Amino acid sequence: MRQLTALDAQFLNVETATTAAHVAGLAILDSGEGAVNRDALADLLLDRLHLSPALSLRLAEVPLGLDRPYWTRDLDFDIANHLFELTLPQPGSDWQLAEAVAELHARRLDRSHPLWEMHLIHGLPEGRVAVYTKVHHAAIDGVSGAETLATLLDLTPDGHLVRRQEATPPTSPSKCGVGREGGDGTSREVSAGRGPGVVGMLAGAAARSVTQPVRAVGSAVRMAGDMDAIPLASRLPGAKAIARAARIVSGQRRDRPELPSLAAPRTPFNGPISARRHVSFGSLSLKDVKNVAKANALSVNDVVMTLCTSALRAWLSERGALPEEPLVVAVPVAVRKHGAKEAAGNQISAMIAPMPTDVPDARERLRLVGATMRRAKRRFALAPATWLQELCSLLPAPVTALATPAVFRLTGRLADMALPPVNLIISNVPGPQFPLYLCGGRVLSYYPMSVLTDMSGGLSITCFSYDGMLDFGVVACPERVDDVWSLVRHLREALEELLDERVGDEFRDGVGVDLVSCELPQVLLVDEDGGEHGRRDLQPRRVAAGPG
Repeated sequence: MRQLTALDAQFLNVETATTAAHVAGLAILDSGEGAVNRDALADLLLDRLHLSPALSLRLAEVPLGLDRPYWTRDLDFDIANHLFELTLPQPGSDWQLAEAVAELHARRLDRSHPLWEMHLIHGLPEGRVAVYTKVHHAAIDGVSGAETLATLLDLTPDGHLVRRQEATPPTSPSKCGVGREGGDGTSREVSAGRGPGVVGMLAGAAARSVTQPVRAVGSAVRMAGDMDAIPLASRLPGAKAIARAARIVSGQRRDRPELPSLAAPRTPFNGPISARRHVSFGSLSLKDVKNVAKANALSVNDVVMTLCTSALRAWLSERGALPEEPLVVAVPVAVRKHGAKEAAGNQISAMIAPMPTDVPDARERLRLVGATMRRAKRRFALAPATWLQELCSLLPAPVTALATPAVFRLTGRLADMALPPVNLIISNVPGPQFPLYLCGGRVLSYYPMSVLTDMSGGLSITCFSYDGMLDFGVVACPERVDDVWSLVRHLREALEELLDERVGDEFRDGVGVDLVSCELPQVLLVDEDGGEHGRRDLQPRRVAAGPG
C-alpha cells in the first residue's frame, strides 16, 4: 500500500464536471480473423494484470479528506467493471470512430474501482477493430502508460497463446492483489496486502499535518529557484532575480541558461472549457520526419514540435486569430529513474518553451524551434525542473483538494481575458519500431490522447512513434476548437512543406518492395546542380488514418 504523491493527488483534485484527468490511447488493429474479441481480451487482461501495478489498484480515501489517498489492492476485482464493447453504425468511418471515442474520453472514471477502462469497438471497415483504453493520470504518466500497454502486447500473432500456456498464477501479494475467475468458472483467490486501516490513515495524516509547515517552506524555496520557468510567475517583476537569489540560498550556484519570455498570448483555445470533447487522429511517416531532422542536424522531437508549430499557425491564421507573439507550450518530460518501473503514479516534469508561430517561413521556424528546444534541454539537463511537484506540495492536502478546482477555473477565466499560463500541451512519447500484436491481431496504429483543463487550454496534441509512423492524437473542447480534423491536415501539410520537393512525391508514394529479397528499392538524391548526395530507401507506409 502506497500513498499518492502530491502530484498524483493533484490529478484527482483537478477533476470537475468539465475536466476528466485520464490519459488514453486508441489502437487500430487487424481483427485477426475475429481473434480480437471480448472473451480473448478478458482472458489476456486477467492473465497479465499482475504485470502492471496500476491496473489492479484502487483508491483508499482518508476519512474526511484529511490526507492524500492511498493505493490499495482491489480484492473484489471484476473485469466487467473495466472491459466494454460497442459497435459503430455503418459505414464505420473515422469520423464515427472519433465521435464515439470523444464521448468515452469525456467521461470520468469510477473511483470505486481501479482507475482504468478498455473499450473494444467493432464496425470498422476492412476487418479492423479498435481498442480504446484510458487510465487515470493519478496512476500513470506517459512512459509508464507505454510500459503498461507493452505488458498486453506480443511480438508474434500467437504470443498471447504461448504466454498463457507458460503462465502460472501469481501468488505473492507484491505481485498481484486481485481475485480472478478460472477458465472452469471456479474462483481462484490471490492474497493481497491490506492497508493501514482508518486508524493508521488518521495517524499518518496527523503526523504530516505537524510537519507540513517545514516541508512547505522547503518546497517554496526550491520552487522559487525555478520562478523564471513557471508559467505566469515568470511574468512577475523581478522573477529572474528572485530565482537566482533562491538558487544561491539553496546552494545551487551553477549558472543556468536564461529562458526567453514565457508570456503566453491569448488564443481561441484558451479559457474555461466545457465537458464535451472532440477527437481527431492521423499518421505521418517517421522516415520522412527523420530525413528532415537529419538534413537539418535536429532531433526527431524538434521536427515534431515544428510540425505542431506550423499546424497551429495555419489553424489560427485561417480564423484571423494568429497572435503576434509566439505561442507558449508545456512539454512533459519523463524523470522516471531506473528501478522505478514497478511504481504506479507520475514521475514527470515539464519544460515550458515558446514556439515561433509568429514566423512565416517554414525553414526559419524549424531552425528557431531547434534553437529553442536546445536551450530548454540544456537548462533541464543542468537542473531538472521540480516546480510542478513543489507547487503541489505547498499546501496541506485538505486545502489543496478544495482549492484546486477553483484555482483552475479562475485561471481559465484569466486566460479567456488575456493571461493564459500556457497555450497548450504537446507531448511526444517514443514507441517500438516493429509490429506488435494484441490477442493475435496486429496493431496498425496507436493514437495517444491526453487531458484538457481550464489552465492548460482546450487543445492538446500527443504523438506516439510506432512501427515506422508517427501517430498523432488531438483532443479538443469543441467550444474552443471548432474544427479538430483540420489540425491533422495541417500537420501533414507542414511535413510536406519541409520535405525535399525533388524526391518527395516519389519517396512518400513509393511502395515498391522486392518481395523476394525483402529489400527496398533506392532513389538517388541530387541537388539542383546535379550533385549526388547518396541514396535512400523508398519506404512503404501504413495508410494514414483520419479524414483527408
